[in-house]
Amino acid sequence: MGLPRVERYPEATVIREDERILIHFGGLSEEHWMSVPLKYVGAEDEETAELRLLAQLQRIGYKTRRGQPAS
Repeated sequence: MGLPRVERYPEATVIREDERILIHFGGLSEEHWMSVPLKYVGAEDEETAELRLLAQLQRIGYKTRRGQPAS
């Protein structure tokens, strides 16, 4: 499964949880969620993985931001 089209979902919010990273894609009227286990992101630590993912999504064309996990 690939990423949703930037034209349709221009905003991406990355939320780091204990064992996964959630990505919320939002946009014109719909939304799409992806869950990626941290072990597949491939970074030295969780924060580095989160920041690297934010940068990659921004390079692709998404408007990115960091989100907070639900309590």
